[in-house]
Amino acid sequence: MKNKVKNLWRITFLIILSFSLISCTVTTSSTDYNIEEKIVETAKFMQETIPDPTVSSIGGDWTIMSLARADIEIHKDYFENYYDNVVSILEENQGILHERKYTEYSRAILALTAIGKDPSDVAGYNLLEKLADYEKVIFQGINGPTFALLALDSKNYEIPLVPEVKIQATREMYIDNILERQLPDGGFSIAGDDAPADPDMTGMVLQALSKYKDMVKVKDAIDKAVECLSKLQLEDGGYESWGAANSESVVQVIMALTELGIDPNDSRFVKSEKTLIDNLMTFYVDGGGFMHIREGEKENGGAQAGLVDPMATDQGMYGIVGYQRYMNNMNSFYNMTDVN
Repeated sequence: MKNKVKNLWRITFLIILSFSLISCTVTTSSTDYNIEEKIVETAKFMQETIPDPTVSSIGGDWTIMSLARADIEIHKDYFENYYDNVVSILEENQGILHERKYTEYSRAILALTAIGKDPSDVAGYNLLEKLADYEKVIFQGINGPTFALLALDSKNYEIPLVPEVKIQATREMYIDNILERQLPDGGFSIAGDDAPADPDMTGMVLQALSKYKDMVKVKDAIDKAVECLSKLQLEDGGYESWGAANSESVVQVIMALTELGIDPNDSRFVKSEKTLIDNLMTFYVDGGGFMHIREGEKENGGAQAGLVDPMATDQGMYGIVGYQRYMNNMNSFYNMTDVN
């Protein structure tokens, strides 16, 4: 009888072990591609190619954000250099970063917050005050309120009351402005209401709305937009915009899902057994950096196919950083309340 029991336990153990071994082979993309190593490689590459980061959409704010949120050792002098450049620009221009493009302020606020600086006092200037001017923020179209919300919510900043502005902004006003622009298919487009849904803009909007998903009107919009992105996904797990498959489009979807708390490997975003991360890593270049468009493929007026591109590298980097933060149960990329 004892031998029968022992044999039964042996059989049970072998069955459990076999299932365990099978489950170990079903690894996440993070393990498949050694995302940690790619982050370190790209961080090194970015610092070498952008030695003097400043207020800029390329080679500046996004680079700083990606490195600061990467949870790796970056010498503080790199961030201090960026801060000094921001101070110099503000002092030289009496606190003005741009007369029309107020996303400049949102982007700078995000980068400053990521490195633990106070955007309400940079060389004596309060950058948050710029986001109080509703008319000037929305002048840029949907980008304006989208990035204003990301900046304000990065560390739960209050919108300052500024008597001089014509229309004092509130978060609700920015949310409503965005929701009014949703297309019938659930997506959003930077090109306006008559254009087809754009995965990049749809992803960015979802990132901005993620903090408000408990509001009924926002939740409905989010659900429709997520469904739209699932339908737009290509069979190789990626996305195209302006007629060409590119790395930036898939990055914005990865960022949207991680900000919403949705696993990027969610079944809705796996096509022909290809995930978002599977697709993004086809744009990675050994040694660090990302291509905008893969070699030999159709271009869309952006960077040349097959070459490492600064903008694609910035976005590819924060895409894998955002993914890694999600997989490690850390604050999301834009939730910077964990920054001292």
